[in-house]
Amino acid sequence: MAGRTQPCGASAALAAVLALSACAVGPDFKRPESPPGAGFTPAVLPAGTDSAPIHGGEAQVFAIGRDIQFDWWTLFRSPALNALVEQAFNANPTIGAAQAALQQAQENVYAQQGYFFPALNAGYTVQRQQLAGNLSSNAPGLQGNGSFIGTDSPAKPVTYNFHTAQLTVGYAPDVFGGNRRQVESLRAQADNQRFMLEAAYITLASNVVAAALQEASTREQIAAAREVIRVNEESLRILRDQFRFGYAMRIDVAAQEAALAQAKALLPPLEKQYEQTRDLIRALAGNLPNQDVAATFELAALHLPQEPPVSLPSKLIEQRPDIRAAEAQMHAASAEVGVAISAMLPQITITAALGGAAASFSQMFAPGGPFWSMAGGVTQPLFDGFTLLHRKRAADEALIQAEAQYRSTVIAAFQNVADTLHALVSDASALAAAVDAEQAAKVTLTLTLRQSQDGYVPYLALLSAQQAYEQALSARVQAQAIRYGDTAALYQALGGGWWHRSGQQTASR
Repeated sequence: MAGRTQPCGASAALAAVLALSACAVGPDFKRPESPPGAGFTPAVLPAGTDSAPIHGGEAQVFAIGRDIQFDWWTLFRSPALNALVEQAFNANPTIGAAQAALQQAQENVYAQQGYFFPALNAGYTVQRQQLAGNLSSNAPGLQGNGSFIGTDSPAKPVTYNFHTAQLTVGYAPDVFGGNRRQVESLRAQADNQRFMLEAAYITLASNVVAAALQEASTREQIAAAREVIRVNEESLRILRDQFRFGYAMRIDVAAQEAALAQAKALLPPLEKQYEQTRDLIRALAGNLPNQDVAATFELAALHLPQEPPVSLPSKLIEQRPDIRAAEAQMHAASAEVGVAISAMLPQITITAALGGAAASFSQMFAPGGPFWSMAGGVTQPLFDGFTLLHRKRAADEALIQAEAQYRSTVIAAFQNVADTLHALVSDASALAAAVDAEQAAKVTLTLTLRQSQDGYVPYLALLSAQQAYEQALSARVQAQAIRYGDTAALYQALGGGWWHRSGQQTASR
């Protein structure tokens, strides 16, 4: 009976080790759910927006629950914009950097997984030495081929070669799951880098679209500024004619000259902004400032998407890459708690060596040359100045921090979408009002200019009409561009459709 209980005891011990290996210390991560009752607005979102009788003033109808395509910028129906975004994806270095960061994180996972397997090493050493005669007891002695290496006289030292070759195997069973938690943490960090890559695509596309809209808006403002200059020059011409015939005073002419100078002063800053925007477009496309981009943009060539999507609030935490990245960071922090706990528990190691040693290379594995050894050990930290304890507490606090950062990211994401939706509703109303104000100011200026030519209105009335038209024209152009920009911002705020990105839309490395 005693002979039978020994295998049973060994099997039970092995089963216990396997059972311990099947679990891992520390908290098991659970993905957070969408905030209950989450929404974008306290009141019901309007079904659509106002419209205005101008290009880009079409009413927009919110498509609740509609999915977002990855190439959402194509909805502006601008071939030049589509080509520029694709060029940026292929040439902008931020994409390549994000791809390399993701690959690095994945390689770190593969490297850590290697600790699940035994480490096998081969070694070979050869040495030549002279042994003093009075140390004959340390001589290699009889070799496998029958030769003897040693000295029988203190006056006769012996010189010999000695070869040693061996294989060593080391293994640390992951009994408490410390390595599994470390792999889990690294995988979560790789997930974080993957979502950072998706965010890089979305951010780059949004920046390209924003730069294109900025260029188009600046072009419109430059054209408006030149129109204002033209109107002021016409007014100055009329005043000078009136002054020449005695119908106007010199002070009126001087005031109009000052108004013209002020109008001309508005042009250089706009031209500077235009050139700097072109510099930005070249940089986004991966070009140097002297390497121009053929595409140019005007608001008239861009079409406003009329059915912008509005994702369900419950889907936002799935779609926003920043939320997913924050979730991955929280997952990594949770796994690091398990790593810290595991370090406080017994560490088991198993090592073995097999080799041969002889004075002749060919005799290392002949009779008398082979050797082997096996060893197992358990190390339990007893006192380390509370280092492991404080590392565990630090990991706990890091998890609390990651959870708080995740909640903050979720709140900011919902706020971002809400702000953009409110902006779109407000933008449409602002553009409609700006168009009405521009048309009214233009009619007023035309009539005032006519009456001024006939001498029916004083110069101050004409100057006031000019300034009102200038302000109305500038406000309309800006309101038009802002509406385009906030529409693009909505696609970014809702996650940018990264889950539909195909391999063809990935920059090559």
